[in-house]
Amino acid sequence: MCRHVAPVGHVTHNESVTPHGIALVASMQRQGTLTWTPSALQVLYAEPDGGNCRAHCVTDQPLPAAIAAIRAEVAAEGLAPSEVSQVNDQILSNQSIFGSYKPTSVQGEWGLFVGDAGFNLSSSTMQAALQLLSICGIEAVPVGCGLDSGFIPCSLGYPDTARMQAKLCIDEIQRVGVKKLLVLSPQDLFAFGQMYEERLGVTWPDEVVLIDLVEFMADRVQAEHYKGAISTEKTNDFIAYVDPTHAVRLPARLDAARTLCKVALGVAPMELFWRRERAHPVGSTAIQFTRPDIGIKLTESRIQDAMDQGAQALLCDDPATLHELHLRNQSPMRVQGLYELLIEQLGKK
Repeated sequence: MCRHVAPVGHVTHNESVTPHGIALVASMQRQGTLTWTPSALQVLYAEPDGGNCRAHCVTDQPLPAAIAAIRAEVAAEGLAPSEVSQVNDQILSNQSIFGSYKPTSVQGEWGLFVGDAGFNLSSSTMQAALQLLSICGIEAVPVGCGLDSGFIPCSLGYPDTARMQAKLCIDEIQRVGVKKLLVLSPQDLFAFGQMYEERLGVTWPDEVVLIDLVEFMADRVQAEHYKGAISTEKTNDFIAYVDPTHAVRLPARLDAARTLCKVALGVAPMELFWRRERAHPVGSTAIQFTRPDIGIKLTESRIQDAMDQGAQALLCDDPATLHELHLRNQSPMRVQGLYELLIEQLGKK
């Protein structure tokens, strides 16, 4: 019942890589009528793990979790494609697929989980977020700088690696005394709040409160800290907000993000066709390693959606989504971080 919002089916026009098609291949393998040939594996690894299928499933079937479990069986049998196992090896070596991991020893009650993409791919978003928090009177300790939260290896089919990453995340957060953890990336927030328990059997510590940074900032843009600080000058009206990858898994952030956009722009942002509860991901999930051809198409389709709406610029708050949009954008549209724009607006006063 989720076919109408299945992003991979939309960008490939191939029914075999829709949720139903992927599930059918997995079922046939289970029944012994199909083996894991290279072509069958291409189908299995085409699921992006962005959450759309489950978010629109009338019976809440956890298809992405099931596919991750099947990939784990494939990996355990030594059948995973070499490019997939190489990503796992890289994370085992560096705790990061994109660069380096730098643990912190600074103590603090408030923390900002930066993550792998936030530290290694889009550090300007991290810096802008820390500046905005400081204006709120919160000196958040950056934690998990360059650390994969476990989402990527779990999605690829390496739950043991994912549990190791989860332990590293929790250990660092507890070591520095964080009790209130703001999370920069929707991917990491999903990992902490749902994936750990559901797929890995890892319990998040009760004493650490998880907070979506977008929701937190939206609650405070009208507070005393910001009154008179944000410029009320309208920016270009043709700026579209791109709901980040995994946004469909975190519906509470949909309105919050638009509140921040309206403060930053002076007007409500333009909306894409694939938005809010039906937002498509870009290619920033594990699909960038399993099926990069599809990952690129997913990102390019978001850009084309914006062009079709007449947008002249794209705005987003997620480091990984921003990186993908920057990387694949061949249009005249500019791509800008929401937190960075808010800091620019503060500078105009």
